[in-house]
Amino acid sequence: MSTDYQRAREELGRRLRELRVESPDGRLTGTELAQRLGWPQSKVSKLENGRQTPTDEDLLAWARATGQPAVFGELRARLKGFESHIRSWRRQLAAGHGPVQETWNTLVSNARTMHVLSNAAISGMLQTPDYARYIFEHHTALQNAPRDTEEAVRARMKRQEWLYLPGKELKLLMHESVLWARVCPPEVLVAQLDRLLGVVGMDTVRMGILPLDAPLRLALGNSFCMLDQRLVVVEDWHAELWLDDDETIALYRRVWDTFAESAVFGADAQQVIARVRRSITV
Repeated sequence: MSTDYQRAREELGRRLRELRVESPDGRLTGTELAQRLGWPQSKVSKLENGRQTPTDEDLLAWARATGQPAVFGELRARLKGFESHIRSWRRQLAAGHGPVQETWNTLVSNARTMHVLSNAAISGMLQTPDYARYIFEHHTALQNAPRDTEEAVRARMKRQEWLYLPGKELKLLMHESVLWARVCPPEVLVAQLDRLLGVVGMDTVRMGILPLDAPLRLALGNSFCMLDQRLVVVEDWHAELWLDDDETIALYRRVWDTFAESAVFGADAQQVIARVRRSITV
């Protein structure tokens, strides 16, 4: 969770405390407010101290219970202002993966350079349709999202047209463990590795592999994508973090550069991919 996000959550908590203390009905204690709301007192405490993110329903109930329903609009605006940086999969996938992929297409279309670190799966920018299909199916099941696999696959393949445009550059780092991960049947993985072998040498792609035995100066963390120097998107199980402040972007660039020092590129990267491919029995 970003420092900016936590600070904003704490500020919202202080505003909630003000509303409780300044209630037109007279100052309410945390216990009294909890009783009015039918909540455990611990929930009131967590919200006021920035240890829990309220929902719209929580904020509406709070405003009404403190006798100040008119402030709900202000509270909701505060929540949306900082929550926009944490885009939960539950909300994003309410209509399926297709709309999420189209949002990414718009983001990428405006970028000239992408720095990507992939520690979980082959980067979507280089996935084959079959590999992408299995990834979407797995995550649809995990998130109980609407099943729109084919729409999502088409959108992801459309995004890859970016690789063939002049002036674009994908700078990609992948840990070797990603190449071994059996997230799809062997024949699909073989075709995916062939795709990776084929892009080595493209003038718009600089792909590095972090070998399993490479010395690392940092422990592997979450996968992320940096679009130019304006936005970093970090992937987690519950959400994507969209980070756009200069200090954070500079940090993630240092992370990428640090891992790049341990990666192999060009023919050496091809050798690692080819070695993995030869080990797969179809």
